[in-house]
Amino acid sequence: MRDVLSAVVGKSVRQVARLRGGGSALPGLVIEKLDPGFLRRVLGRLPYGVVAVSGTNGKTTTTKMVVELLEARGLRVFTNRTGSNFSRGVVAAAIQESDLRGRLEADIAVLELDEAHAMYFIDRVAPRFTLLLNVLRDQLDRFGEIDTTAKLLQRIADATTEGLVVNREDRLIAAIGALTRERTGARVDVREFGLSDALLATFPSDDDFHLAAAATDAQREQRTPADVMLLEVGDHEARFGIDGNDYRTTLKLEGLYNTFNAAAALALVRQILEAGPIAPGAGATATTDELIGALAEIRPAFGRGEQLVLDDQPLELVLVKNPAGFRLGLASFHAEGVAAMIAINDQYADGRDMSWLWDVDFTSLAGAGVDTVSGTRAWDMALRLEHDDVSVGHVEEDLRRALAAFRERTRGRPRRIYCTYTAMLELRRALADVTDVEDVW
Repeated sequence: MRDVLSAVVGKSVRQVARLRGGGSALPGLVIEKLDPGFLRRVLGRLPYGVVAVSGTNGKTTTTKMVVELLEARGLRVFTNRTGSNFSRGVVAAAIQESDLRGRLEADIAVLELDEAHAMYFIDRVAPRFTLLLNVLRDQLDRFGEIDTTAKLLQRIADATTEGLVVNREDRLIAAIGALTRERTGARVDVREFGLSDALLATFPSDDDFHLAAAATDAQREQRTPADVMLLEVGDHEARFGIDGNDYRTTLKLEGLYNTFNAAAALALVRQILEAGPIAPGAGATATTDELIGALAEIRPAFGRGEQLVLDDQPLELVLVKNPAGFRLGLASFHAEGVAAMIAINDQYADGRDMSWLWDVDFTSLAGAGVDTVSGTRAWDMALRLEHDDVSVGHVEEDLRRALAAFRERTRGRPRRIYCTYTAMLELRRALADVTDVEDVW
């Protein structure tokens, strides 16, 4: 009866919120107050349990990859498709997708979790599997030092009951894996995803910005074999090492960082399928060739190398959040022949402290320059570009005005916009008025 009441109330609140233009997380906020046990009961019935994906960068894209890989094997997946990774967003998604009895037609839940708000979630629902991606300097005004973020991710690992996948190339994440092995023995299956030695310089960790080369070299010499290795990257293609074999594939994903996320997704899905459902019975299976084939068809999540079409020309949206992410974003795309715009906001979801922009090398933009800089921190970004001898054509803080002028000046040319999270959301809303923009992912 509680499930029925919560489902009816939540769906009613959602309908009212939509009519009044309210937020998608409002039903979750209401049900969290009225029925704190709703999420635990709903997710506790799923045959494959709950999967958590967390870390500083890459959660949305990696979650999308995991979901689509599992769906390709016939599993019904519940996930927070809007990217709302606070607990209220997960509850709201559960309300939306459940029937009037409060039942989800799903086999497994794959959930992107914000590092801090995951604490509320794991107090109510223990993940069966967890994937931890990285710890990078992101929103330091919110989290403090990166060690604080690592401690939050350790708590997610501690709550995980069966399987943990960690990034071998991130010192703090690898340490979480080692500690989990020590604490749990064989109870929790700990696996790693990683990089070939040749790719280490291409995918910097936070240590690469702040530790001496000798320290990072010593750390890398202690690496253990990874379950899935990214061996080589090319133009929309990659080569992975799995079980001693090489698998080369084309990719529809954009950006180098998404290719490394693909290795993480493969490692997690392999672990889930090998473990099977909680109750005895037939489960989904897949060969590595089948997983690689499904991976080749996955497209980027919204704003994560997403490519739109505007005025019959491609427009790429590249989300940037911290030095490593911006550096990889710049390295992933050629600047020549593309009109560039950079949109930097400093709202809560972006992080207030934008000093990290000074740790990014922007010289790759010097040849082509940047047509437009926008957002609440537009002038800070313009000053930073000036120090790297990158010419800036126009500075306009208002995002919609900036986008309209950028569009007019650059007709007939491919375009690319590097943007922080809230800037990306506002730009997508503006672009939805003039071109096709996906609602989710």
